[in-house]
Amino acid sequence: MRVLVVEDQKVLADRIAEGLRDQGMAVDVAYDGATAMEITAFTGYDVIVLDRGLPRVHGDAVCAHLVAGPTTARILMLTAAAEVEDRVDGLNLGADDYLGKPFAFAELVARVRALARRSPSAPPVVQRGDLIVDRVRRRVSRAGRPVVLTRKEFGVLEMLLAADGGAVSAEELLEHVWDINIDPFSNTVSVTVSRLRRKLGGPPLIETVIGSGYRLCDQP
Repeated sequence: MRVLVVEDQKVLADRIAEGLRDQGMAVDVAYDGATAMEITAFTGYDVIVLDRGLPRVHGDAVCAHLVAGPTTARILMLTAAAEVEDRVDGLNLGADDYLGKPFAFAELVARVRALARRSPSAPPVVQRGDLIVDRVRRRVSRAGRPVVLTRKEFGVLEMLLAADGGAVSAEELLEHVWDINIDPFSNTVSVTVSRLRRKLGGPPLIETVIGSGYRLCDQP
């Protein structure tokens, strides 16, 4: 899951981002509305956590811009303005959910995950041959054997499962599993895929498609 946090209070924004990363999400941060609009023009997100009172471009304008554009991201408005009228205004602008400050971080995580599940995606538990992936509990097993994965390894596996046998390029994996700070010229993807292959064991589940990326092999 890739998330954009748009919040002008830098300390709060960074804490939210770090907390979501600890939950296995790839997170980028924008500290004002104009930057958020620039980032979303070339990067796809599953969920956008959007503060309403932003500098440069107000959060309402950012929300309206996102809703009118091609993005499929779900929008969670996060703001100190939590009166009923404010919530109604935010939802009428096209936000999918609304959470007032102060908030419990566990609730924020639950709402972000709930919004991501609204998008067309794989079901919570996916089985492919003898491979079982529980996307909610973030558990993986193969032939009944638990497989312990890092956050990035799990993210790569999710992407490959979602492709349903199609090839996923290294660029797509970088875009959806890592955040904006990753070096696009690094060998991070190939190293992560190699570790994932090794942990999943044999017979090999992931094959390299020359010129296209990686895909999950068909299983009986």
